[in-house]
Amino acid sequence: MVWCSGWELASAVSNSGGLGLIGAGSMHPDTLTTHIKKCRDATTNPFGVNVPLMYPEIEKIMNIIIDEGVKIVFTSAGNPATWTRFLKDNGITVVHVVANTKNVVKCNESGVDAIVAEGFEAGGHNGREETTTLTLIPHVRSVTDLPLIAAGGIGSGRAMLAAFALGAEGVQIGSRFAATMESSAHPEFKMKIVSAKEGDTLLTLKKLVPVRLLRNKFFDEINTAQSSGAGIPELSKLLGKGRARLGMFEGNIDDGELEIGQVSAMINEIQPAAQVLLEIVSEYTEIKKKLCGKEDW
Repeated sequence: MVWCSGWELASAVSNSGGLGLIGAGSMHPDTLTTHIKKCRDATTNPFGVNVPLMYPEIEKIMNIIIDEGVKIVFTSAGNPATWTRFLKDNGITVVHVVANTKNVVKCNESGVDAIVAEGFEAGGHNGREETTTLTLIPHVRSVTDLPLIAAGGIGSGRAMLAAFALGAEGVQIGSRFAATMESSAHPEFKMKIVSAKEGDTLLTLKKLVPVRLLRNKFFDEINTAQSSGAGIPELSKLLGKGRARLGMFEGNIDDGELEIGQVSAMINEIQPAAQVLLEIVSEYTEIKKKLCGKEDW
């Protein structure tokens, strides 16, 4: 959710009954401070901050989170042992994102409060194992008793109910909220999401850090380079800097990096975040009632 989840989206989700997260991965420290303050002014409900642990200014980010009194932090892209104890010692609930059971063991040992298990249907940076959510959630459930949040390919009440059946207690949803009115993504990127069809997103850049992208000119250039045997130095040069900002925040849908999940094929309109939450919870409740009423199951 880099370039998509600022204070407006996070507060809108929290105000509607979800837990809104500010995506710190695209923010400089001063920018994050501003978003936390504005989010606090916009909602009296809990909200959190997602922090990729590979962030170059990670110490500044963590100190800002402490200073601003943030109570919930989702960490990702790194070893949970690095910062979990520091955060918990400051009274913060810590949730870590994993894509395999190996990292679940690290979560158990480091003392996180909950785990997000993200299947490779998800948009953005992904696990090298390419394990689907349907397979990953039961795997993770079998090796931890911690509260489990499912992510990747979840954009409906049906999918939420399925995740619970697999062993999750909650779901984390990104792509549907990237296309909301409150998302800070560029309107051109939002329209690209809405027009996406099945097969329009693929996992690429596996030699660097696997990432799921929408097909566009940039994706084709990467794909051609990989097919020609390009190594890490060539791919890194082609990727350059600021590709995600260029595409998702500035709206260059040809040359930018467009990170979104497979569920984008199911998104047909740009809605308020509150409406998205209402639709998901309503469908979840309706389908659950129907299934519970099937006495022959």
